[in-house]
Amino acid sequence: MNIGFGNIVAANRIIAIVSPESAPIKRIIQEAREKGVLIDATYGRRTRAVIVVDSGQVILSAVQPETVANRLTSKDTASEDV
Repeated sequence: MNIGFGNIVAANRIIAIVSPESAPIKRIIQEAREKGVLIDATYGRRTRAVIVVDSGQVILSAVQPETVANRLTSKDTASEDV
């Protein structure tokens, strides 16, 4: 699934797609940075979505969480149609 700027994430590995605004999410980002499991896919732009995957990695995206979620659900719908 495309998360912006040509970056791809395995859709079946995504646990959560959240906004980075709240203090608990900011804490998750900081802890991931300290552990070395943070992937910054924003290309220097503002972080708009935080994606948590089942391997424990945290991915930052410059695409809105709603957009990422819509891409995820449209991919699920397309795979069901096949």
